[in-house]
Amino acid sequence: MGSPTEGKRGPTPGGAVELLRLAWPLILGNSFWALQIFIDRVLLGRAGGDQVGAALATALLFWTPMCLFQNTANYATTFVAQYTGAGRPRRVGPIVWQSLYFSAAGGAVFLAMAPFAETLLALVGHSTHIQALEAVYFRCLCYAAPPSLLMASALSFFAGRGDTRTVLAVNIVGLVVNGTCGAVLIFGLFGLPRLGIAGAGWATVLGSSASALLSLALLFRRRHRAEFATLDGWRFDPGPFARLMRFGLPNGLAAALDTLGFALFTLLVGRMGDAELDATSIAFALNLLAFLPLLGLGQAVEILVGRRLGENDPATAERSTWMALRFGLAITGTAAAAYVLFPGAMAELFHGDDATWDQVRALAPVLLRFVAVYCLFDATSLVFSCALRGAGDTRFVTIAALTTSWLVLVLPTWAACRYGWGLLWAWTFASAYIITLAMILFLRFRNGAWRSMRVIEPQ
Repeated sequence: MGSPTEGKRGPTPGGAVELLRLAWPLILGNSFWALQIFIDRVLLGRAGGDQVGAALATALLFWTPMCLFQNTANYATTFVAQYTGAGRPRRVGPIVWQSLYFSAAGGAVFLAMAPFAETLLALVGHSTHIQALEAVYFRCLCYAAPPSLLMASALSFFAGRGDTRTVLAVNIVGLVVNGTCGAVLIFGLFGLPRLGIAGAGWATVLGSSASALLSLALLFRRRHRAEFATLDGWRFDPGPFARLMRFGLPNGLAAALDTLGFALFTLLVGRMGDAELDATSIAFALNLLAFLPLLGLGQAVEILVGRRLGENDPATAERSTWMALRFGLAITGTAAAAYVLFPGAMAELFHGDDATWDQVRALAPVLLRFVAVYCLFDATSLVFSCALRGAGDTRFVTIAALTTSWLVLVLPTWAACRYGWGLLWAWTFASAYIITLAMILFLRFRNGAWRSMRVIEPQ
């Protein structure tokens, strides 16, 4: 894990202690998000099983464009990490401002989409009742997008410098607001009207707004303004903005394509039947309990790789990546064991009163066995993709995500829906997609081209 002198001399570069010091706040923060999403799904399941399926399908549809904007804006984290490693703190504030400008433009796009929620969701082809629920939730998520994007930009300043505890604190505030308001609004506590899925959506708006205000206030603290030019660097600068777009847009596009693939997968499954959609929603919700903490580990890898490359030390960056893979497999291995050993009990947490529950109860444990297999490859894919992003190899990640998602996931799932092959074949294709992408990214990392890449301009 580390050397015997690690405690006296500081963490060994590329060792477990260095990784965990940076990663634990991100893992904990993402675990809180996973728990909050999980609780929201359970609450919606109690309010009506059809609301679980509507919430997941809508969230995936929303997150396709949201991932494009959010992951583009948040790619400023890699710039901040490389500037920090290169000892150029006065370049940090200006690049964060370029990200803020991009986030403001992205937020305006979502506000423009909100009035057309019913029209957009009608294209999905679900039942009329499900469409109505999806449109309500989608509109709320559009209102939550502007503060969420601004928060992504502001938090890139802290994450890129390794101040992940501040990132955790901001996320906790948002989660507390979201969770508290969600319980009150979904069930209509304290005399308020029972809003159901709309309550979950408005709670997301309030939580993201609270986090955004706090992150911006911390960004512009006096000591940050003095050392990192977080206020002086407010001007729009075409050069740094273009560099952020050059590397950040492929990063956002890769995340969007991955989300789009699973969004289309979910929408196609929804056409197989409401029970199939609800069982898929439950399996994905349970999968998030393992995936979101893993996402925090991947964020730490991206930061460490960016920092070490800023220091021109790719060997240490590689050691950090392999160490992260060990921890990632340990996390997902534990989750996989739970999916295999306790599938019925886990699915029963979502027990609803709708007529299709008996079918859902039978399907969900079967789907969790698929999750148990592919989540190990999900860990591999995430760690190596984050390492490549930390170097700036975002175009390759985008191409890999585009080709595999359509050839291995979307088109075969469409065939399964079109020719009546059934739900299990669709899930076989989903698992094959994750496994294939993991192998491609592993081979790209082993190739080593990322070692000479940089996102920041030469000094």
